[in-house]
Amino acid sequence: MKTIADLYFRLLKLLIVLCMLGMVVLVFGNVVLRYAFNSGISVSEELSRWFFVWMVFLGALVALKERAHLGLDSLVKRLPPIGKRFCLVIGHLLMLFITWLILSGSWQQAQINLDVVAPASGLSMAWFYGVGVVFGINAGLILLYELFLAVTGRLSADELVTIKDSEAADEIEHLQHSQQARAGRKA
Repeated sequence: MKTIADLYFRLLKLLIVLCMLGMVVLVFGNVVLRYAFNSGISVSEELSRWFFVWMVFLGALVALKERAHLGLDSLVKRLPPIGKRFCLVIGHLLMLFITWLILSGSWQQAQINLDVVAPASGLSMAWFYGVGVVFGINAGLILLYELFLAVTGRLSADELVTIKDSEAADEIEHLQHSQQARAGRKA
């Protein structure tokens, strides 16, 4: 099961790269065509905006799975394991509620705009709002799985803190521990 999930998120990363590549090609190509040939790609602006929205939502999914979102952990990391678990459960329940709002709102918008076509491309606007549905389903599954692990006690004390202040803070903490270890050896 883990292999399937890893392959799925590798596919998402590939889609993110393809969205970025599509944006670059469309925008750069449009600029070159406008300045060099006094013409352009009429769907360039619209499709690049759609690629950007899909790239952001898919990137947020990958970051959620890899626990790569930034946050403030200075209080939570000082709590005992039961406090960390409580904060994780409350945080995940709140995120599940927000994910539900995104999912239900995007689903309603996709249904409303199913027959509405985009002005430049002629594609259904449901494709634009569909990314919220994709995000909501995937984020909900990730959050439910992590909530299950937290409630059943399958996460270590370190895994209960799902965010980091920044990578610089981790490096500073590592350097402080190194200095304390050296000071302990000198004494």
